[in-house]
Amino acid sequence: MGALGLIGADLPERYGGLGESSVTAGLAIEALAYGDINVSYIPLLASLNGQIIARHAAPELAGAWIPRIVSGEALFCIALTEPRGGSDAANLALSARRDGDSYIIKGEKSSISMADQADAAVVFARTGPAEAGARGVSAFLVPMDTPGINTTRFKDLGSHAIGRGSIFFDEVRIPVSHRLAEEGMGFVQVMQGFDYSRALIGLQCCAAAQASLDESWSYITERQSFGAPLAQYQGVSFPLAEGEGMIAAIRQLCYHTLRLRDAAEPHTSEAAMCKWLGPKTAVDVIHQCLLTHGHYGWSLDLPHQQRLRDVMGLEIGDGTAQIMKLIVAREKVGRVAVQYARQN
Repeated sequence: MGALGLIGADLPERYGGLGESSVTAGLAIEALAYGDINVSYIPLLASLNGQIIARHAAPELAGAWIPRIVSGEALFCIALTEPRGGSDAANLALSARRDGDSYIIKGEKSSISMADQADAAVVFARTGPAEAGARGVSAFLVPMDTPGINTTRFKDLGSHAIGRGSIFFDEVRIPVSHRLAEEGMGFVQVMQGFDYSRALIGLQCCAAAQASLDESWSYITERQSFGAPLAQYQGVSFPLAEGEGMIAAIRQLCYHTLRLRDAAEPHTSEAAMCKWLGPKTAVDVIHQCLLTHGHYGWSLDLPHQQRLRDVMGLEIGDGTAQIMKLIVAREKVGRVAVQYARQN
């Protein structure tokens, strides 16, 4: 994929990327996800992590890692979620303590995609006091072969290829030069990154659902029942038609969000909509496609069950639907929509 320019197409040319738009990166990810959503995680994580590194790392650090991301030589994970809470990114327990020209990182990250496969991670850690909330979070680039790092892999229902798991940091020492931007800027970085990845996740889900829809249309055209193709029965064809409409609408929302990003326009609310509507709708559509195939759909020989399990995980990871709706409400009416606003 690296040789074809499919990884990090949106990353700067000075680091080996193609300098393409967010929309172009979305097109590549959608095309890959149509074949296998798990494969599309490689360019998605490359774009998410690569953009954070390109914007906030020292030029020497970015120059050492981004070309390896683009070529496919280096896989990155983003280490934010912790065991005690996944959505509360402002209140992290994992700490990074300054010690001369180094930071010492201690704690645990959990439910991290590519945890046991990544060559490096963008790690978000607390550098300020707990009462500082979001203002006490900083980001670091941490090579995964640094002494003191251990990983475990989860046994998941779907998306087995991405190797979700935990990362343990036991007094891990990294140089100050591996900090991304100034102390206290980590929360801003991750939120900006998620505004991008949430639109891409929406496209992943649209692609998986579209693959099942296309296969289902072919099936009901060929399958005979009561002397006629199943496609003649509106009870069979109408649910697929509804799925086509919903997926088409969400796809347009995702690309609209990416166009806003390319134009440097606000898109936080739209990105949240992509993230909650994309996975939920894909789950419903793929489930209907599975049912359309009858007893064949229940077989492991057909891909619908695998796609269903894969997209279900995206209803949880990278922000639940409840958090996405909270973001939309906050963008519309401000912090009055956030019950815990006074804490941060």
